[in-house]
Amino acid sequence: MTAINHLILEVTDPAAADAFYTAAFGLGDRIRVRAADEPSAGFRGYAISLVVPQPCDVDSFFATALAAGATALKPASKSFWGYGGTLQDPFGTIWKLASAEKKNTGPATRQVDDVVLLLGVDNVKATKQFYTDRGLAVTKSFGSKYVEFGTSTIKMALYSRKFAAKDSGVSAEGSGSHRITVGSDAGGFVDLDGFRWEAVSA
Repeated sequence: MTAINHLILEVTDPAAADAFYTAAFGLGDRIRVRAADEPSAGFRGYAISLVVPQPCDVDSFFATALAAGATALKPASKSFWGYGGTLQDPFGTIWKLASAEKKNTGPATRQVDDVVLLLGVDNVKATKQFYTDRGLAVTKSFGSKYVEFGTSTIKMALYSRKFAAKDSGVSAEGSGSHRITVGSDAGGFVDLDGFRWEAVSA
């Protein structure tokens, strides 16, 4: 199974960003930062989803992220699929906090069941083929609407850029750098939408 070991978020102030991610989410070395000053405007074409056990865990992560300086895009609420919402951190990355449960069964634990990189792409079918050609196995696919890959440590899914923006609560307009690099044992490359991957040792 292909492993996505970590995500590198490219920011103008690495020290401040590292402090924010530690205080807000506490994900350790799964989320790393790197200095970058490439222009980036509007929607960057991705979101990072934290899947947690209960609604109270969503609320807990929302609270610490907002306290550390994030901005709510979609306040946490119930929906037909569970409970969740989205926010944008001070450095431009959008985070989706979600639980499949609608009711709490105990106190918040701040456990994260899954970290998922959600890529909004121009052509889901072509990008799916691009990644399968590089050894990523598809575990779930709904035509050209949604594709999920079987990667370890950090999961990855594709949907259209338009839907990704709507799901995040922002306009789909955007230009410049994605400001993210994927660290993986799949090797180094740039995908069809310009997302950079770099090789990490096993």
